[in-house]
Amino acid sequence: MKNNWQTKKIGEVCEIINGGTPDTKIAKFWGGEHLWITPKDMGKLDDIYVDDTGRKITDAGLKNSSAKILPVNSIILSSRAPIGHLAINTKEIATNQGCKGIVPKKGLAALFLFYFLKNSVELLNSLGSGTTFKELSGSKLAEVRIPLPPLPEQQCIVAILDKAFGAITKAKENAEKNLQNARELFESYLQSVFANPGDGWEERKLGEIANIEYGFTDKAKDIGDYRYIRITDIDKNGNLEKENKVFINFSEETKKFLLKDGDLLMVRTGATYAKVLLYQNFEKSVFASYLIRISFKINIINKLYWYFSKSRIYWDQAHKLSSGSAQPQFNGGVLKELIFYFPKSLHDQKSIVSKLDALSTETKKLEAIYRQKLVDLDELKKSVLQKAFNGDI
Repeated sequence: MKNNWQTKKIGEVCEIINGGTPDTKIAKFWGGEHLWITPKDMGKLDDIYVDDTGRKITDAGLKNSSAKILPVNSIILSSRAPIGHLAINTKEIATNQGCKGIVPKKGLAALFLFYFLKNSVELLNSLGSGTTFKELSGSKLAEVRIPLPPLPEQQCIVAILDKAFGAITKAKENAEKNLQNARELFESYLQSVFANPGDGWEERKLGEIANIEYGFTDKAKDIGDYRYIRITDIDKNGNLEKENKVFINFSEETKKFLLKDGDLLMVRTGATYAKVLLYQNFEKSVFASYLIRISFKINIINKLYWYFSKSRIYWDQAHKLSSGSAQPQFNGGVLKELIFYFPKSLHDQKSIVSKLDALSTETKKLEAIYRQKLVDLDELKKSVLQKAFNGDI
């Protein structure tokens, strides 16, 4: 820290104001002209500034609660559930009891305080207490020490941080756009494969070309001979969950339900109905009764059908065939009516799968690069903040 900087307690350079909630059962307290914000509202903000709120309170609501109006350019800090959301109000505002209003006194720039608190979220969380959820008290917050350069230097630091964060935000937007473009490239090619079938393609009902087999019913155990794969083990993207495994023991009955490398499993009910898992020899496993194994009777590469199950053509049929029920059902009888589009030539099937595999691999590489870039940019932002309050910029 530089020689001309002071260190002050937040309570010395700010007024800390608690919030409150008017009785929600009394209509006349709500729908007024006073902005009123909660930690949940703050978590939805896309900007550091807030100028409107979903709920507002009346004069009566203000008078009959511990809520207080914060002046413009106050810092709002969520002090529980969670600790650390931050915003600056551009209009007068009140908060609920899950927030603290921090009003900077003369000589402390609001944005300088905002950035300091942003850099101190980990510290603020460590000061929270409580059993159900942590809460940061006003007295604890008041004791937090803030490095305090002269006001012109505060403003200079804020200008540097604004510029740096603007550049970081732009870089993040570009990385997120590139990430989206990579995903869309694969998605576009996948959709085009099945939307524009060429010569030598067939359209067949699944019931004509595949065996439909329900899984095994048993009580799951914490340990056993085989993993027991249930509908809850297949996620919304059609991938096998790696956590919360359950098992069953070997028996003669289980033999016919053992999974082989490349087997197709489809969820037949619930939130992930019609999702298809390509089982890739993960571990010795048996599939449960709310899953269906699809086994082709003719020369069709299972992975081609797995890719097909990600297409719009597949899902348009799935939604239509399963409609008319509060709980979507895609049982064996319905599944047999689904029309599968595929090339008759095994060589053409292999070519399509090979191209999709290659594009998928390249897409995942790009996604990994862009995700890492986003992580690196977040770390850079933390580093810049740290340097600012150490006096190193």
